[in-house]
Amino acid sequence: MAWFLLFLAGLFEVGFTTCLSKAKEATGTAYALWLAGFFVSMSLSMYLLYRATLTLPMDTAYAVWTGVGAAGTAIIGILFFKEPAQL
Repeated sequence: MAWFLLFLAGLFEVGFTTCLSKAKEATGTAYALWLAGFFVSMSLSMYLLYRATLTLPMDTAYAVWTGVGAAGTAIIGILFFKEPAQL
């Protein structure tokens, strides 16, 4: 169960980076909604990371969490934000 929570925390990390990126470009109500999505996703990500670390070692959990978040954010950036897929 801890591994599932950890993977889910990583997905919410992707969610908060995506919301932050979209909030940069938005104005008005759209900005407020993207910012709200950022705070909700960040809160859920941190809570799920905390829950996972009740069972898993912190160093392992943090490495997996950042790995899922970094890889997921890169994939989202390439697929949806047309970011370059080069080094």
